[in-house]
Formats: sequence, C-alpha cells, structure tokens
Amino acid sequence: MPSRPMIARTIPALHRALDGLRARKASIALVPTMGALHDGHVSLVRLAKRRARKVVVSIFVNPTQFAPTEDFGSYPRTWKADLAILAAEGVDLIWNPDVKVMYPDGFASRIVTDGPATVGLEDRFRPHFFGGVATVVGKLFAQCRPDIAIFGEKDFQQLRVVTRMAADLDLGVKVIGSRTVRDRDGVAMSSRNVYLSPEQRRAAPVLFQTMKQTALRLRAGEDLQAAQSSAIKTITRAGFAVDYFEVRHAETLQGVTSIKDGPLRILVAAKIGTTRLIDNMAV
Repeated sequence: MPSRPMIARTIPALHRALDGLRARKASIALVPTMGALHDGHVSLVRLAKRRARKVVVSIFVNPTQFAPTEDFGSYPRTWKADLAILAAEGVDLIWNPDVKVMYPDGFASRIVTDGPATVGLEDRFRPHFFGGVATVVGKLFAQCRPDIAIFGEKDFQQLRVVTRMAADLDLGVKVIGSRTVRDRDGVAMSSRNVYLSPEQRRAAPVLFQTMKQTALRLRAGEDLQAAQSSAIKTITRAGFAVDYFEVRHAETLQGVTSIKDGPLRILVAAKIGTTRLIDNMAV
C-alpha cells in the first residue's frame, strides 16, 4: 500500500516538514488545489512528480475568491477521498490550513493585480476573484517556498495572472501550465461538474464542440467577429446563458481583430442552471 503523505495544518508544522523534504537539497513542486480532487488534479500531481523530486499539494477552499452570491458554503469538500488519491499518487506533503491560519484576526493585506487580470473576461463577471486568487497564491508561495508550481490550463486567465504575479514580484517560483483533462465527450473536468443535473451534463459538451468548430473556422479564414457571434448562438441554443465567448491573444489576453494577431486562445464562460462552466482552447 502507498505510504500516507505528511499532513501539515499550522505554519510551524509546515516549515518543519519542508525542512525535512529539503534536507538533501531536493527540488519541490507545489500543486495548489481547493480539494474535491479529480483526474485533472491527478494530472497536475503527476506532472509535478516529473518536474521535481518532492511534491506538496495544498488543499484550501479560499473564501476571498468567492463573492457572497457564490458557492463557498456548498463547494464540495471531500477530505477522505482526496487523502486517498494523494496517497496513491505518492505525494510527499499535504498543506491543509484552516481559514484562521491563512487569514488570522487582523489580516489586512492583499495583492492587487493588473495586466491579464483586467482584460474583461472573468474579471468582468467576478471582479473580486483575482484579488482573492493572487493573495492566497502569493501566501502559498511564501509559505511553501516551492521551486515550481503547477496550475491547470482550464483556468487559463488565472494561469496567466499567477504567472505574471510570480514574475513581477520576483517570487522565485516557476509557474507551469498543465493541459486540460477532459471526459471522453470533451467536457473539461471540474469540481463543479457534480452540480450538473443529468440533462445539463448531456448539454455540457457543446462548449468543447463549439470551441473546436470555431478554431477550425478561424483557421479556414472566417471573420473573427462572425465566428464568435455564431458560437454564442450555438451555445445559447443548447440552454446556456453565455457570459463570454471570445478569441484573445494567448499570452496577453488582449483583444484581437484577426487570426494574424498572434497566438490565439478561445475562452468561454457560460452558465447552465445554477452551474457556471469555463473552458478554453488554442486556435
């Protein structure tokens, strides 16, 4: 049977565990998560194991990235299942602080982001989000002092924000993106997929299918605005309320006017019922 990972829930315990992992100057990879682990998270852990000798996984449902109307209270929490998954994958350390450890009484500082955090995608609909993400990730980097950190490409704007932050603040962490893991029908794996009803889950593949069709149309020379408008109509007909379906520059996330404007990324966010799904694809 796989050995149980070390578990730290306080800063002193975390630092003692990290000192032990570094005893032989081992490289450390951090995989930040909010738990409710699935195969997408497993792929991040496996990439981390290929890139570093020791792997730390954080499990912390971060309240500061949820608006009052969002699902912080009901966000899935599956500690026993998560522990079993991480033990099976040979993770070395789990960092599992509670809210009081991360945000003690009197906590009054946060990281303010610009650049890819203010391009009118997720930030337009969740203006609180990237401040919460940047602050908690900045704390995780400071607490764990990893050499590298692994983030999934499914949250593509988040990946760009965290990459920019780590570089701008000289945090000494190399941020690495890992490809999106999908179910057989193309739906991106997400902890929030458990909220979908059977009917909604049957409709969910339209996001992937529409991105794929749009990428093909753009490569064939179709007008960018026409392709985006057609995609929004297709997704709406499938029962989604579309927040955005946009083609952006893959590095800066700024708007583009044609396929010649650089490497492109399709980004989509849409709600079906009460569940909001996001996804993206390279053109």
